[in-house]
Amino acid sequence: MPVASERSEARREATGRRLARFAALRGKPCRPGEFWDVVALTAADAGQALAYRQQLDAKLRRKELPLGPRYLVFADPPGHKAGNGGSTLHVLQCLEELCGDSWASFIVLLIHSGGYSQRLPNASALGKAFTALPLGDPMYQMLDLKLAMYIDFPSHMKPGILVTCADDIELYSTGVTETVTFDKPGFTALAHPSDLAVGTTHGVFVLDPASFSGAGGLEYTSCHCFLHKPTVETMRQCGAVCVRGNGSLPTARGDHGDLEMGSECVYTDSIFYMDHSTAERLLAFYKQMGTLCCEIDAYGDFLQALGPGAMQDYTTNTSSISKEGSQLVEVRQKLYSLLKGTALNVVVLNNSKFYHIGTTEEYSFHFTSDSKLKSELGLLPVAFSIFSDRALAESASVMHSILEPGCLVGPGSIIEYSRIGPEVSVGEGSIISGSDISGKVDVPSHCFLSSLSVKADLEVQYVSMVFGVEDDLKQSVKVLSDIGALRFFGVSLPECLERWGVQVSEQLFSSESTGLSLWTARLFPVCSTLGESVRMTLRMVRSVQHSSPLTLHGLRCLSVQEMLRCKEVGDMMEFRKQIYDEIHLRRRKEKSDL
Repeated sequence: MPVASERSEARREATGRRLARFAALRGKPCRPGEFWDVVALTAADAGQALAYRQQLDAKLRRKELPLGPRYLVFADPPGHKAGNGGSTLHVLQCLEELCGDSWASFIVLLIHSGGYSQRLPNASALGKAFTALPLGDPMYQMLDLKLAMYIDFPSHMKPGILVTCADDIELYSTGVTETVTFDKPGFTALAHPSDLAVGTTHGVFVLDPASFSGAGGLEYTSCHCFLHKPTVETMRQCGAVCVRGNGSLPTARGDHGDLEMGSECVYTDSIFYMDHSTAERLLAFYKQMGTLCCEIDAYGDFLQALGPGAMQDYTTNTSSISKEGSQLVEVRQKLYSLLKGTALNVVVLNNSKFYHIGTTEEYSFHFTSDSKLKSELGLLPVAFSIFSDRALAESASVMHSILEPGCLVGPGSIIEYSRIGPEVSVGEGSIISGSDISGKVDVPSHCFLSSLSVKADLEVQYVSMVFGVEDDLKQSVKVLSDIGALRFFGVSLPECLERWGVQVSEQLFSSESTGLSLWTARLFPVCSTLGESVRMTLRMVRSVQHSSPLTLHGLRCLSVQEMLRCKEVGDMMEFRKQIYDEIHLRRRKEKSDL
């Protein structure tokens, strides 16, 4: 059995081959059957959908995507939050309405990318699918990486839908003659050996141990039943736990480092496929139900109904649901009745690794530390940027940015889509996105700074949000008297407001229905220039860290929630284009000077 380092190297080589194959297709027409017929992105609302379409158009103009597929964006229906299950059903209806009967022959990649990424706010304005990656030339975004990692799938797939999410990455290797195929009726899911702790936050497959050996790169098997975010006790009771290296039991690695011989593991989920006839059944169900008033999970509510061991108990368990819709139990029970008896085929990828990049912690770890992802994917310290070697600490990461000579970027910091002036110093472990920083400025360590263009008073203006990288933007309280629980750079929000000369009132928050939180707090001043907005927010941080007064009273301030509602996508894309053009211009000049 190969040791962990050999398995990692095999994943690295397989990933490199897929990246090279995708690179050869970028900006070129695809042959029939070579690539997807449709690549569909979901969006939370019409505004986010417009932003996605604008970015797709720009990527096609820059020849960053293969030509031939239809790149489509579908906004979730207005009203109650749909969840990725509701979004999936809505996309099926949109495809039928848009393409008629011809969609029956389509091979579709569906990437769930709706939502506002509160745990990784630099992806909030322009979307998780368009998160920058320090890789490739032209530089990759998550969308490009998704297309590259699934490059082998379309030619081995019958008409149907492959469902994935925009903020995760699956790396795997198989034997030379082994192929992942999606050609069976019902559902087919990829399965990855993981430790038990990972299983508690993912879906877990209960497999028949006699049906696979755990050897080789991949195996096809069927699933007895699917557990959604089970406890360790439930995994054991249902027979999902395997011991690595025991003959017919799993012999591969888990999510948090390669598993040792004899260690326990479970098989966890990532992406899944449904054939066209199954998609048609779900679409008929959606039409029959009409408007849904509850949040449906494509994994928990579709996959738990599958396999001969599926039990209906989960349909009434709403303990893990943050907002129970009035219809939830009814919809789950109807989905269970619809899908019961449908096959859940599983492709066991014995040498595979699942990564999630949906939080600032995960983002920083994978891009700046000595992570497996960085090694196996070949992430670079600098991608498509102008910089001086002396500007960067060893573990910093820079993407699509211009760093002028003289600036300093500390270890573990990430700069994307930004201009950093010659007198700027960035501390360690910070994230800077979409910003223009000039003059003598010190950006503190562990600082998250992201700038947006907004439409305010009928003109384009600018707002920069700033937080500590460990601040919890999702934490909320119900009443003003409890906002002391909210922390900004480790300091209670009321203390910060006092230093800024801001009174605590109901008007401080842009939404009470979603709770009082850092996300809904009107903290960030609207400014006439991008640079001024950065200077104002950094003054807010200095005021908090050095207990010095600052007057925000009288300034128009927005919450992050409001910034996203009135974001001006065209202006943000123009700023990125200016950086893009200047990098190309300087590169050409450097070549001509040689």
